[in-house]
Amino acid sequence: MSAHLSKELREKYKRRSLPIRKGDEVKINVGEYKGKTGKVLRVGLKKYKVYVEGITRKKTVGTEALVPIHPSNLTIINLDLSDKRRLEKLEKKLKSKSE
Repeated sequence: MSAHLSKELREKYKRRSLPIRKGDEVKINVGEYKGKTGKVLRVGLKKYKVYVEGITRKKTVGTEALVPIHPSNLTIINLDLSDKRRLEKLEKKLKSKSE
């Protein structure tokens, strides 16, 4: 499940999109929440949706519920590089494209 990268990240990593992960910072491009940013709290592979921090809807009971967003409507602004494997994979791809 991938999302487009911001222009800065696109230039840095020489890639158009990357798989989205919990912890990545994203900006919403389409819909009711357009322009809002937040961290990814959860990635639902079953329904192919992403849940972003701060993007909630009030239920009839009065509780708050996270709004599911399709990854094609998101742009990754900041990557969570705490995972060493992800960082190594990015650097490996970058090295192969520069050669």
